[in-house]
Amino acid sequence: MSDDQTRVQEFFTARAADWDSRFPDDGPAYAAAVAELGLRPGDRVLDAGCGTGRALPPLRAAVGPSGVVLGADLTPAMLREAVRAGRDRDGALLLSDVAALPLRSHSLDAVFGAGLISHLPSPAENLRELARVVRPGGVLALFHPIGRAALAARHGRPLTPDDLRAESNLRPLLAGSGWRLTSYVDEDSRFLALAVRVD
Repeated sequence: MSDDQTRVQEFFTARAADWDSRFPDDGPAYAAAVAELGLRPGDRVLDAGCGTGRALPPLRAAVGPSGVVLGADLTPAMLREAVRAGRDRDGALLLSDVAALPLRSHSLDAVFGAGLISHLPSPAENLRELARVVRPGGVLALFHPIGRAALAARHGRPLTPDDLRAESNLRPLLAGSGWRLTSYVDEDSRFLALAVRVD
């Protein structure tokens, strides 16, 4: 395991047990973001870096019983919390790094990533891996239940121009990784960037 993977696992293992109780009011924001993916019954979707699986119930509702919902996370403790919360009933959980997904190329219709991009050790490479598993025309949603400025304030640091989620940084990063940014929202109440997988 790389040092980056170890750091991510250590960070989230220490927070897994009380993760949901720290953010109890995020459910509606997750549901609203999932709705903007435009999923249809029967679609196949991955929650990349799914953590405790908070997006799995709205993803399952969107794709219905004939769809496929997968949740992939690098941290076993987060996946255990997803099971404890019963969210494994809404999707299959995979202990996997998003840098090397155990999925066929072009096998998915969409990827949802909540709070994901700031934890990617190699963002361009990792976004290319997400593009690999999504069919051309499929969708990527990068989401956070609060916006960039609110998140920086929560962590007691200033909002800096090198933030990967700034539109001026995110647009070329996505473009170089097989995605085209189609929608960008950064408000105090949420961050949501939607991109389409290009050929």
